[in-house]
Amino acid sequence: MALPAQQIPRWLNSIKLSSFINAVQLRKHVPRPGRTLLHGFSAPAQMSSDNCFFQWGFKTYKTSSLWNSSQSINSSRPESQDTLTPSVEPSEKIPSFDSELALDELDDLPPRSPLQPISEEEAIQIIACPPFPPASYTLQDYVDHSETLQKLVLLGVDLSKIEKHPEAANLLLRLDFEKDIKQILLFLKDLGLEDNQLGTFLTKNYAIFSEDLENLRTRVAYLQSKNFSKADITQMVRNAPFLLSFSVERLDNRLGFFQKELELSVKKTRDLIVRLPRLLTGSLEPVKENMKVYRLELGFKHNEIQHMITRIPKMLTANKRKLTQTFDYVHNVMNIPHHIIVKFPQVFNTRFFKIKERHQFLDYLGRAQYDPQKPNYISLEKLVSMPDELFCEEIAKASVKDFEKFLKTL
Repeated sequence: MALPAQQIPRWLNSIKLSSFINAVQLRKHVPRPGRTLLHGFSAPAQMSSDNCFFQWGFKTYKTSSLWNSSQSINSSRPESQDTLTPSVEPSEKIPSFDSELALDELDDLPPRSPLQPISEEEAIQIIACPPFPPASYTLQDYVDHSETLQKLVLLGVDLSKIEKHPEAANLLLRLDFEKDIKQILLFLKDLGLEDNQLGTFLTKNYAIFSEDLENLRTRVAYLQSKNFSKADITQMVRNAPFLLSFSVERLDNRLGFFQKELELSVKKTRDLIVRLPRLLTGSLEPVKENMKVYRLELGFKHNEIQHMITRIPKMLTANKRKLTQTFDYVHNVMNIPHHIIVKFPQVFNTRFFKIKERHQFLDYLGRAQYDPQKPNYISLEKLVSMPDELFCEEIAKASVKDFEKFLKTL
């Protein structure tokens, strides 16, 4: 008769470890029909509903029988045999509880039963790790489980920006820090990036971890072949993080485009790219559109455009509406001709309201004079580059409070 489920814990407490080992050893030598489990245990081909099971770790073992016999523990057996000690041939060597087991015999021992009672001290020492979330909308849930994410956070990577791109977040979760990330970090360090710059770089160009290291080295070698110095390449990579993600063919086509479209020398083209490396990684449509605006709408000559963009490279990617608004006010309201604007292209890189407010204040004071051939000349450079204190003191000849009072009347 099988043991009832509620009596199993009491029955387990009565079994001695040495007796269980004896049963296991004998079990190895007694064949039984049925399927084979781990550690030489055999399960019956058909199990009745009277059989009682209990869990040992992640494996299930049958408690109704430990060796080949259809008979269970019954009342006809003497009380002295309740410990399930089978008879063994004298020639069989049985390891005792106190003897030291060989390494190959350790596998025969079953895992610890979850039904086995433990002390309060052992219970306190148990640490329940939070489960690994199968899915989440934030990388924060995976930081405690991922060494890669933990080290990226220490480097200063902003995971809140990366998790907005699910494909990027999934990429980071699959990467191993030692195999996939460490070599890329060493490469960037050799390239000249500082420790405090790696976080910003990797936050923007997290896709660099999917690049082949040899391809990255090939692209750096190409830039060096075009006479870009190591300091130039470091500056370009720092200011345009996606630069190294472009193939050699694409980089070569971009350099060729700017040299041909702007008709610049090799040296001036190289200097232009170093100052604004985003020209190699951004869209070319704004550049083409602005070149037409300068030439057709604003009326600048080709050599004047060349001069302005080499001084202020951002003019190539500036907003078209801002360009036309600034030029219209400077040229038609302030009456400044083209050749003077060409000498001070910084005006296109200044906020429109700053130019308007300062001009109106000078006009109110009667000092809005921008002709270099006349006295009290005020250059566009000083007009747009000076802070308010110096502007009021040196150009407007007034106090900052007067300037602030005037702005309230606008």
